[in-house]
Amino acid sequence: MQNKQMQSKLKSLFSSTENFRELGLFFFIVLISLIIQMRNQTFLTLSNINTLLINGSILSILAVGMMMVLLTRGIDLSIGSTIAFSGMVSALTVSAYPSIHPLVSLLEGTLIGLGIGLIIGILVSRFNVLPIIASLGMMNVVRGMTFVVSGGRWVSAYQMSDGFKKIATGTFLGVNNLIVIAVVIYIAFYYFINHTRTGRQIYAVGSNPDAAEISGIPKKRIICLVYVLMGALAGLAGVLWVARYASAQGDTAVGYELNVIAATVLGGISLSGGSGKVSGLALGAILFAILNNALPLINVSPFWQQAIQGLVILTAVVVNVIVKRRNEYTALVRRNI
Repeated sequence: MQNKQMQSKLKSLFSSTENFRELGLFFFIVLISLIIQMRNQTFLTLSNINTLLINGSILSILAVGMMMVLLTRGIDLSIGSTIAFSGMVSALTVSAYPSIHPLVSLLEGTLIGLGIGLIIGILVSRFNVLPIIASLGMMNVVRGMTFVVSGGRWVSAYQMSDGFKKIATGTFLGVNNLIVIAVVIYIAFYYFINHTRTGRQIYAVGSNPDAAEISGIPKKRIICLVYVLMGALAGLAGVLWVARYASAQGDTAVGYELNVIAATVLGGISLSGGSGKVSGLALGAILFAILNNALPLINVSPFWQQAIQGLVILTAVVVNVIVKRRNEYTALVRRNI
């Protein structure tokens, strides 16, 4: 009886540690928002908040996919190139066929990204290629393909149909489409990762890959799946990006994968796999969006903007390491009871 009570207390401690980190992140967001508002009275206006959410929507969508990849101890450096390639192909398609339905463009971009993710997933899961090597290789391949299909040219706003551009500029019940899409994806992902067998298996593979495989979990299939989902979301984001900025270029989203990883880490997703929550991910994406939006408003130098973002990210990584070690200690104590 005493052992069960002790296990229950330790489980509660583990949960409270996770909740404390998210609560701390929430209050940090509130604090930094108030400080910025004191410096610039336009920050917390409805107009600026709407702009902040729109600009952060694509990042948030990509963070969902990156979370799944990181949970399995992987990483995907190809998403910036996937955004550029899927966006370019969809822009070229709508330029050639202006009457094409926007949903077809979204499906086209998603399928392109899915294919790229599938290749990376097979390389990692079937051929045991290190995730950083497989995704780095695909990053260069896909970026090169973007320049090949475009012939080095841009696709500008006047070459895109109004329906295509309204993917990002239109509204649903008064809310911008990008925000609506991001919210729908988060709700679906929350259910998937927390209430399905596959979602639980993703956590299991990241927590202990060998034990997961021994227990009958299809590790290779799960690893391949997360890269496919990451690729699909990157492909979708490519179409949204091009519709948002009404421009498709060969160098679109260069280095953007680092922003996505940073936002994911800020949300408490462990780089060593198996740990992280959707609520924390949402907070991390919001914080990163705030930093991108607010620092220019208070006239912070672009050079200092990068330094401040880097400092916040480093702080988040240190906190993650401390929390992870505390959780590992808690788990060790539980096993010894």
